Amino acid sequence: MSAPVEIVPGCLYWPGWLDRAGQEALAEELREVLARAPLFTPRMPKTGQPFSVRMSNCGPLGWVSDTTGYRYQPTHPETGEPWPAMPARLLVAWDALAGTALRPEACLINWYAPGARMGLHQDRDEEEFSAPVLSLSLGDSAVFRIGGTTRRAPTRSVRLASGDVLVLSGPARLAFHGIDRILPDSSTLLRQPGRINLTLRRVRPGASSEILP
Repeated sequence: MSAPVEIVPGCLYWPGWLDRAGQEALAEELREVLARAPLFTPRMPKTGQPFSVRMSNCGPLGWVSDTTGYRYQPTHPETGEPWPAMPARLLVAWDALAGTALRPEACLINWYAPGARMGLHQDRDEEEFSAPVLSLSLGDSAVFRIGGTTRRAPTRSVRLASGDVLVLSGPARLAFHGIDRILPDSSTLLRQPGRINLTLRRVRPGASSEILP
């Protein structure tokens, strides 16, 4: 495995970590996940404005956003059913790159159609910040931007392509980051134009029964 590139302190980037065959297999597994946990449109808590991305989750917990706030919960907000299990391929990536014995509890599945974006934000709805956030990209490339722990901190941008992995830990765990734009027709992986971003997170403080052997 090649050495990662450090974008900013604590933000490590592995270009092309998952090969084409692995991407195709994971995309098929995600189709099965989304058949059980369909994409939904989250809304901003204060305004009710819809996000430009659609999302779902897999794993014990899932992240949702609506007019009652941001939170993690064990069930889909529309079907009421438990989230499907994470594909084993994602746990392999976590074990290889996350650098922690703690298991991820949530995998947020974001679908970026052409024209969708995600403004600068922090991942801070978790109780456990010692574990990193791991992000894996599938489909069309995106322009990812990351700064520091304040909105005024300088930012850097990197193009994330299908199969790329980012890990945010240490000083980057609470860094502001976002997606400025999707680059259309930059991948042939998915059946329709757009990008899937898979974000693995540990939500609660770890217990001995929930760590890797």
